[in-house]
Amino acid sequence: MNQTYGLERDTFFQQKDDVIYHALLNAIVEHQLLPGTKLPEEALADVFDVSRTGIRKVLQRLATVQMITLTPKRGAQVATPTVDDAREIFQTRSLLECSNLPQVVAHCQPTHRAALEKLVQSEQQAHQAQNGPEAIRLSAAFHIQLQAVSGNTVLTGLVSQLTLRSSLVIAAYGAPWQQGCRCHDHHTLLDLLQQGDVPALSAEMQQHFSDIVASLRFDQDSENVPDFARLFGKVGEKKA
Repeated sequence: MNQTYGLERDTFFQQKDDVIYHALLNAIVEHQLLPGTKLPEEALADVFDVSRTGIRKVLQRLATVQMITLTPKRGAQVATPTVDDAREIFQTRSLLECSNLPQVVAHCQPTHRAALEKLVQSEQQAHQAQNGPEAIRLSAAFHIQLQAVSGNTVLTGLVSQLTLRSSLVIAAYGAPWQQGCRCHDHHTLLDLLQQGDVPALSAEMQQHFSDIVASLRFDQDSENVPDFARLFGKVGEKKA
């Protein structure tokens, strides 16, 4: 795992709390730590070579952004969105992202479209290579970058946070082959963006989210015991 969400590479090696936070966040977003997975402080402290107090601070940060849950006497575990949470997360994304599309279209320049096209091509290659973590990252990046075209940084930040929780939903309820969004949907959205057809673009985006929710399987139940040493051994070797 060499991707970081919102953290520049030169900063990655400077502050160990941030290193651990983003290592855990990436593992959750990329479905390497699945919903319901227990996150024992002692095991994490050992693999990251830090104190349990340091791990506890990181877990509290992850709980603040609703990626894990902290329960007295039961400790930390990766958050498992309820069925209502799952539906509401995608409903909220649909409302936010669709409402901002007129501004996206109004501000979109050829350079924006080229960058989005490159993202979709990379996402398709990740799917073809069965690189799940990369496909998830690129799928989220497409939606975030599309909204960023509008220049509305507050809304883009909200969408960015919701894509993290969307990943939890797909990890909890998605089919085994499901990694992020469907590439052909993103291609269609790009075509409509090129045409500047706001009503059609909005309708396609709404359908995109409806299709994702329709594909979810809300009867899944599994318990996962991850190999923390395999996932984070190299991170634990880095010294602050």
